[in-house]
Amino acid sequence: METCIIFCAGGFDAPAEPVNDGDLIIAADGGVRHLETLGLTPDIILGDFDSLGYVPEGAKVFPVEKDDTDSMLAVRHGLALGCRRFLLYGALDGPRLDHTVANFQTLQFLADRDATGYLVGLNSIATVVKNATLSFPAEAEGVVSVFCMGADAEGVTIRGLKYSLEDGTLTAGFPLGVSNHFIGEKSEISVNSGSLLVIYDRKVGFPEVSPC
Repeated sequence: METCIIFCAGGFDAPAEPVNDGDLIIAADGGVRHLETLGLTPDIILGDFDSLGYVPEGAKVFPVEKDDTDSMLAVRHGLALGCRRFLLYGALDGPRLDHTVANFQTLQFLADRDATGYLVGLNSIATVVKNATLSFPAEAEGVVSVFCMGADAEGVTIRGLKYSLEDGTLTAGFPLGVSNHFIGEKSEISVNSGSLLVIYDRKVGFPEVSPC
């Protein structure tokens, strides 16, 4: 298994790419409802089920009072089964801002383990890149924002966007990278040391990721 698709309880309309036979599908708590709408059967159902309100048959139940969010439980399970690419639906447009921030940290958790994760929202996609480069095609359109995650992100280079940067430093204390724009050119965002949270329009899809 390479791709793990996790359905969480937040806003969801449709998959951003086809679901393949070899993908691992996990329903995290209220994400069960999204799978029912799609007519898909999850490989695993897990969570504390405070969002869903009942426990589905065959689910793996965790206590409400725990260190991991349901999203993190699902991510840990996918990693344990060897997945290296994660798509989290319903993890960006929920009613709880604190859970959205927790999901940003979940992206960092994946990046720290040399895996790639995406929060796929109704209008946006968020990912964390660590010591690597994101490459976007010339067809990409819309807004893209770049934020430092944690300690200073050094050796940051942004090319092919409206606002460029060469070997710069982004800090967690100033949003220098907010509201950049695709301009019809091949573009890339790279960081040599540290991590960047990158948020862009969902219609762009999934960029190529490569080590610096």
